[in-house]
Amino acid sequence: MSKFLTASIGRKFIMSVSGLFLMVFIAVHLGINLLLIFDDSGDLFNQGAHFMATNPLIKVMEPVLGLGFIVHILWSFMLEYQNWKARPVKYAKKNMSGASTWASRNMLVLGGLVLVFLIIHILDFFVKMKFTGHHLLEEVVVKGVHMENAYALVSTAFIQSTALGIFYIIGGILLGVHLSHGFWSSFQTLGLNNKYWLKRWQVIGQIYAVVVALGFAIIPLYFMFGLNN
Repeated sequence: MSKFLTASIGRKFIMSVSGLFLMVFIAVHLGINLLLIFDDSGDLFNQGAHFMATNPLIKVMEPVLGLGFIVHILWSFMLEYQNWKARPVKYAKKNMSGASTWASRNMLVLGGLVLVFLIIHILDFFVKMKFTGHHLLEEVVVKGVHMENAYALVSTAFIQSTALGIFYIIGGILLGVHLSHGFWSSFQTLGLNNKYWLKRWQVIGQIYAVVVALGFAIIPLYFMFGLNN
């Protein structure tokens, strides 16, 4: 087992599995976040955020999710180092645009930028909701249930700061570009890449990436342009 984990194929397998796990989380997270723009009272989003914060299964999954991010990030750097070590001599640069996409050639850079976005996102909202608190999170009652006003925290942040909104739009786009290659390459690594399915995974991956990028970008735009009024 240890030989499998240290081998290139083993590391790629772990990258693929952890990547697919994170892509499921991204889809769920996006679904909850889109509630911000479907109900200007904030009740729907607050209910969604409250469910995510109090559901026992979600609580169990949180450390697993954190581990998934750590494993995916560390393994990406290990794979990059392994590839660099295998090619100690720099080859003459070639035009690879016809053989691969820009995203596939810059996955580490894209992943690094997405990591920066993720850290700032955690500091902006997750830390305040889970640990430090914030005056905008004062308790509200939705259908008889007491919960934090997460809607007020998120919506106010985007309304008051255009720079923050632009940052999140860029972050959503970078995440989408990263996923445009990561989605189908995960299935390819798992061996689901015959001549029929590879093209299908690529198309599905492109659709998924566009939905994620647009979904996350629409939310700050919605508040920046005052569409919630």
